[in-house]
Amino acid sequence: MSRKAALAVLASLGVVALAAPAASHHSFAMFDQRQMMTLEGTVKEFQWTNPHAFIELEVDNGRTKQSWSIELNSPNNLTRQGWRRTSLRPGERITLRMAPLRNGEHGGLFLDLTKADGTVLDSGLPKNGQPVNVPQF
Repeated sequence: MSRKAALAVLASLGVVALAAPAASHHSFAMFDQRQMMTLEGTVKEFQWTNPHAFIELEVDNGRTKQSWSIELNSPNNLTRQGWRRTSLRPGERITLRMAPLRNGEHGGLFLDLTKADGTVLDSGLPKNGQPVNVPQF
């Protein structure tokens, strides 16, 4: 094999190796998207960060307070749904719908929420139990 061909093969392998983490990053397998949970709580933190925004929610179940970490789309996708960096503030009361984590931990994939004033903020994701990023045959 010529030196030029060997370099081309190595460069191609490098590109493939770099793409593998990006493909795995976009898995939604950890969420049970056939289930929908509703939480009522207080926003502790709203993280407007790439690659995904997060809502840290405190839920009072009557006996104890639970902390939930809810994963949202990217800020770019949320902006297309009408969101802004200032859409949520710590201390706000919200009712949130999400697909829970499969492992039972306090977290999930954000679907939509309603603020105390009636404002609805949406994810743009399906809410009919149809999983995201699953090929249809």
